[in-house]
Amino acid sequence: MTPAQHPIEVESYRILRSQVDTARLPPGTRAVTERVIHASADLEYATDLVCDEDALSAGQRALAGGAPLVVDVRMLAAGITSRRSVVALDLAPGPVQGLTRCAAGIQVAATQHPGGAVWAVGNAPTALRELIRLAASGVLRPALVIGLPVGFVDAAQAKAALRDSGLPALSNRGAKGGTAVAAAAVNALLSWKPVP
Repeated sequence: MTPAQHPIEVESYRILRSQVDTARLPPGTRAVTERVIHASADLEYATDLVCDEDALSAGQRALAGGAPLVVDVRMLAAGITSRRSVVALDLAPGPVQGLTRCAAGIQVAATQHPGGAVWAVGNAPTALRELIRLAASGVLRPALVIGLPVGFVDAAQAKAALRDSGLPALSNRGAKGGTAVAAAAVNALLSWKPVP
């Protein structure tokens, strides 16, 4: 136990590790998976998350180097405990024909942070779709995309499109996700210290 860890947190991780074997996972994947399960109490994330160790390492290095962190909504920003975030929704100019406010905010954020930022989407599949579209058109070059939006409409499909896009990404296969899960993934990367 480190001085920053409360005994309840230590016990929670002990229980988690007694129910799911995370020891076999690569270090970044393990850090993210454990943090997401801890935040959600959902053991299914052990098999539902799709992690790429190289992408996670790139995202961790970008964050450690001071790269911008862009998130879709304020609720996600509020869950990130040690880093200021750019909230795309707050940048939305208002109603834009054919786009949700989150997607419109992603467009503005992409003009402000076109290369090297870490992007996290925990709420709106439309924001993730717009991010993928902008990257495919060459407007956006993210260091990492954490795509964990939640919902019954297009969430799983948008995450599949992210995986198919070739972008450095962290996602999950199903419709579940959300801001708490996306914040847990970001917080895991912010606290993970890779061994050189």
